[in-house]
Amino acid sequence: MAKKIDIADGRAALDAVRTAAAAGEKPARTASATAVRYLLQLLDEKAPGNSVEVRVPPFGAVQVVQGPRHTRGTPPNVVEMDAPTWVALATGVEAWADAVAAGRVIASGVRADLSDLLPLRP
Repeated sequence: MAKKIDIADGRAALDAVRTAAAAGEKPARTASATAVRYLLQLLDEKAPGNSVEVRVPPFGAVQVVQGPRHTRGTPPNVVEMDAPTWVALATGVEAWADAVAAGRVIASGVRADLSDLLPLRP
């Protein structure tokens, strides 16, 4: 992650995304981007490391979880999902197993199960 998101800015963006979702509306792109990056930052703080790459295109990606360091090419442990799925998982609105079963999360590798790390925020 390049730039650290300020806690107040991250929470405000997350609140805006949740409010839009509750109203059945699409959140503003800037709010989605900030919320995604903020939640990825919280994941990085909770599980620092380099063995799993979590991707939420087009907004961000982070390498987390202790273990073998990835340095070149596609990492052996990759988790990828869209922004609404990431926000739902990170905030506890959706369970990891449900999102994986529904095909909204693509997870590959022996360390790619994030269920023990989520939710980040109740």
